Amino acid sequence: MATIPKPGTRVGFTTTIPVEVLLAAGLTPVDLNNIFITAADAYERVSGAEEEGWPRTVCAWIKGIYTTLQLHPDIPTVIVVTQGDCSNTHALMELLEAEGRAIIPFQFPYPRQRGQLQGQIEALTAACGTHEAAVHHVWQELQPLRAKLAELDRLTWETGQVRGQENFRFLIASSDFHGDPAAFGEELRDFLAAARRRPPQRQGVRLGLVGIPPIFTDLFDYLEELPVQVVFQEIPRQFSMPYPCRDLTEQYLRYTYPYDIFARLADIRAAVSQRRLDGLIHYTQSFCFRQIQDRLLRQNLNLPILTIEGDRPTPLDHRTRLRLEAFVDVLRR
Repeated sequence: MATIPKPGTRVGFTTTIPVEVLLAAGLTPVDLNNIFITAADAYERVSGAEEEGWPRTVCAWIKGIYTTLQLHPDIPTVIVVTQGDCSNTHALMELLEAEGRAIIPFQFPYPRQRGQLQGQIEALTAACGTHEAAVHHVWQELQPLRAKLAELDRLTWETGQVRGQENFRFLIASSDFHGDPAAFGEELRDFLAAARRRPPQRQGVRLGLVGIPPIFTDLFDYLEELPVQVVFQEIPRQFSMPYPCRDLTEQYLRYTYPYDIFARLADIRAAVSQRRLDGLIHYTQSFCFRQIQDRLLRQNLNLPILTIEGDRPTPLDHRTRLRLEAFVDVLRR
């Protein structure tokens, strides 16, 4: 078990965790996925991991996280989600620990169970050196910020005043709030004020994007060229914790990503109806077990679905561009 990190320490994590715990402890949360994929040299970071011996057939996100940590000695502690995300994180955790990085493991219980999740949150709270009352206070403080994120999402699907790419940018960042919820909240407040002054946009094919966040660097730019309105983004929206809850444990119990596919299906069905979706793009990551779930999506969702696959942080390849264009043309007709 890692030594309790000192207040002010930057603490990385491999996927969304109860960020309220870190904030209550005075720590700076860092979603390692976000700092990897927004780096100008993201592609080179994946290649760099392979040069150090990582297999070609391992997810690029894991390799990118590893190399990113090598470039950030200022992140001495990492919370590794060992259940509810990716089995590759087990090996990543062992490698980081062998290299001297402090590790705090966290698990989302499978099957979903409140008592077990509460125990994991309590263990994380102790490992970070804080207490339940402080965590609850931070949870309450974040509710207005999360309400603003819900409003941004509404302006995306209901009025079209927020573009899909803008929706993605804010919702994906809600996993760590860029390490500073107050500054993030001010940026979001100013953006919403400007968005509300825009005229409503209710034209074009209405698409939802499901599956893990895409690694492609120009997907939204290309979809806007077609043109398409992306009015539902399944996993980024989940990062924002969109459901009203009575406490922190319920909030992360209703968060669909780390559990079974069936809660995700219910969430997607509701979005299809409410947001009047014409079709779905299912993004799958090369070498990821979640590719298998594509079959269940198709069996249980009654609307057109296009599945696309990405490997590394690159622009869309020609074949994927053609498939997207053909899919949108069919939906338009």
